[in-house]
Formats: sequence, C-alpha cells, structure tokens
Amino acid sequence: PVPGVSNIACDLSSAEAINSACDVLSDVATKSDCVALVHNACQMRKDSTTACDSDGLREVLETNLIAVNSLNQRLLPNLPRSSSVLYIGSTLSEKAVPGSFSYVISKHALLGMMRASCQDLMGSGIHTALICPGFTDTEMLRTHLGNDKEVMQSIAGMNSFNRLVEPGEIAEFILWAHNNPVINGAVLHANLGQKES
Repeated sequence: PVPGVSNIACDLSSAEAINSACDVLSDVATKSDCVALVHNACQMRKDSTTACDSDGLREVLETNLIAVNSLNQRLLPNLPRSSSVLYIGSTLSEKAVPGSFSYVISKHALLGMMRASCQDLMGSGIHTALICPGFTDTEMLRTHLGNDKEVMQSIAGMNSFNRLVEPGEIAEFILWAHNNPVINGAVLHANLGQKES
C-alpha cells in the first residue's frame, strides 16, 4: 500500500463495475484540487490479421477503448481545472509488429482518442497527452514473450541502453506529464531510444 492511495478493483469489461467505481471516483474528484486520470489498463493478446476472431477483438476493444470512454464520460465533468487525462499508449501507438493485431489497433485508436480529447477539452484547464512506453519490464510483457529470458534479453538489446524500461521510470514520467500542461496534445515516447529496423 502507498500512503494516500486508495485502490478500487474494477472489471473494465463490465459497465456495472465501471459505474460502481466511478461513483467512488467522482466523489474523490469533486473534493480534489487537481486530478490525474491515467488510463493504463489494457489487454495484450497474441493474435494477427488472419487469427483474431471478432469476439476476441471486441473483448480487447472493450477493455482498451470502451472502458476508457466510459470512465471519461463519468469522470470528466467532475475534474477540476489543472487536472490531466493521460492515456498510456505504446511504441505501437504509431507503428506495428506482427503478432499483436488487436493491441496495435487499440493503441492506434487511443492516440486518436487523446487527440480528440485535446480538442474537446480546449479551454477547460484540463490537459491531455499520450505516453508511449517502449519495452517495459512488466508482467504483461513477460507473459506475452512466454517468460523466455533469451527473448527478453534480445528485446532489451533493441534500444541504446541495452535494457528494458523500468516501471518506476514510466511512473515518474507520467507524474511529470501531469505536472506540465505545456505538453497538452503531445505524443511522448519513453523507450530508451528504440532501434528502427
């Protein structure tokens, strides 16, 4: 537990669960001077253009996009000026790799959502950005790569620092983005200088 942080479990594929969480969050936002609404949850599956059934794609989009929209619709009216809405994208918000079809689609769409949010929130005192981590040492990445240490090391070697991004580095970057409205509407990559092939 982190002092001053309350955790609210929420199944983002359930409208009922989102509404329940938003009931609590709306109250917190209304009583706050400044809120950082960070959209970080997502699903990442191994799929492709030829191997992604529509039900599976819907499930990914439900968590990665529809839930984000649902949270915004409920919480934005309660956010005070000087708040931020920060979307966590990916290097794959602007490019693609094989084997991550639904993830790439959802991260590209999240970029569009951030850009539309920037325009729609103009003059509200709320800023937005898309934070695009590179390969970050998370459970999601390890699972996606089959917990294969050799593959992990190969991935780590794809940037100029020959390591994975640490989750704490991304957390600090998100906090910086929240505290700096000058970045409103920006796409901010945090990937240690990824090699292009």
